[in-house]
Amino acid sequence: MTHGTGSRGPVAEGRHTVVVGGGLAGVTTALALADAGVRVTLVEGRPRLGGLAFSFQRGELTVDNGQHVYLRCCTAYRWFLDRIEGAALAPLQDRLDVPVLDVARPAGRRLGRLRRDALPVPLHLGRSLATYPHLSLADRAKVGRAALALKGLDLADPALDAQDFGSWLAAHGQSERAVEALWDLVGVATLNAVAGDASLGLAAMVFKTGLLSDPGAADIGWASVPLGDLHDRLARKALESAGVRTEVRTRVTSVSDDGNGGWSVRVPGETLQADAVVLAVPQREAHDLLPAGALDAPERLLEIGTAPILNVHVVYDRKVLGRPFFTALGTPVQWVFDRTEASGLRDGQYLALSQSAAQDEIDEPVAVLRERYLPELERLLPLTRGAAVKDFFVTRERTATFAPTPGVGRLRPGSRTKASGLYLAGAWTATGWPATMESAVRSGVSAADAVLGALGRPRPRHLFEFEEAA
Repeated sequence: MTHGTGSRGPVAEGRHTVVVGGGLAGVTTALALADAGVRVTLVEGRPRLGGLAFSFQRGELTVDNGQHVYLRCCTAYRWFLDRIEGAALAPLQDRLDVPVLDVARPAGRRLGRLRRDALPVPLHLGRSLATYPHLSLADRAKVGRAALALKGLDLADPALDAQDFGSWLAAHGQSERAVEALWDLVGVATLNAVAGDASLGLAAMVFKTGLLSDPGAADIGWASVPLGDLHDRLARKALESAGVRTEVRTRVTSVSDDGNGGWSVRVPGETLQADAVVLAVPQREAHDLLPAGALDAPERLLEIGTAPILNVHVVYDRKVLGRPFFTALGTPVQWVFDRTEASGLRDGQYLALSQSAAQDEIDEPVAVLRERYLPELERLLPLTRGAAVKDFFVTRERTATFAPTPGVGRLRPGSRTKASGLYLAGAWTATGWPATMESAVRSGVSAADAVLGALGRPRPRHLFEFEEAA
């Protein structure tokens, strides 16, 4: 086996848990259990931790596979950043401010902003919506009424999961333009689906929590360093300090009941014995590792669809964008982030385009994407017109998230299985959140809580502070 961080910290021998998967869900589970005094082995098939939020080298650039952001209401992910001592490296905006460019409008009138004031909900967005140039006066009034209707929905009502958000918006007077210029602007980025393809339950959760709960809930945060610095380097350091044995490049081949009330986890060259096992891997991998009888209907895991995200990376020979990010209307371009400093680029500017719900483009050749996106950036950013493109490449995550389709809620299992000592974690489990870093961390906390309950260990109080914060 390849040993990652093999040192043992101040963890008592005895009860042992194996966590399978080193994404955010698995790392959270391992840290939470180790903090409670449980001996933990974390096993990850890739050569790094961080799951689908990672970095790689391309020449002198350090590139994130995709642009990941979080919101102030993401209290679990913020707890995670604190726990790995990375909060200062992923700062939040002081106050929500999203520049929205509409290429169809005349030059000089293209920029609108979605920003909040220091007022109570829902007045915090009132002035922004009243002056938002990308919606007609009538649409702005109807948006307010739909937001109030959304605020009145009961997120615990299972009927919401069966409906699609697009139909609900249409029934509440939202025009196609309002959906494009507001609801999908936020929804596509957070749900990885357009309104018509998204569960009303998940969409309502996003908008109620992010925009209608607390004035600062939707303030945006993102990493000012490569994601690998947070989710791999700092996560490993935290795991090592907590006494977790971390094994990378180590794929689990089977998980089985050992006949003595414990579990056997097979990896190449070794069988790990455990009192509890947490499968913190994607749903299809979890399905393949689950022993018979662990779930009533394991085939439901295979019914949870997946949705792709495409990231387009462009390096220019000069600065072409004067703000950290923007989003766009009337163009295939969705969200554009300046990644120059984080990537280590010394000359020019590096922009990353995050394209969610990219089913139609995920397999397009790079040359086709280049022909499509470079002219779009010229339409949006006048300074690109005289700039040379030093590099253009794409990263593709074909199964970036679970698909938040109507009905997905009944397919998402909780952290406990019917097999004593076997638990599930992952953004796709029943956290109530769409497939976000927040959902992944919450799932890890739930799995750790279930393990601690089964082992008769007390919950470490600091671990659940974020629930009170929420």
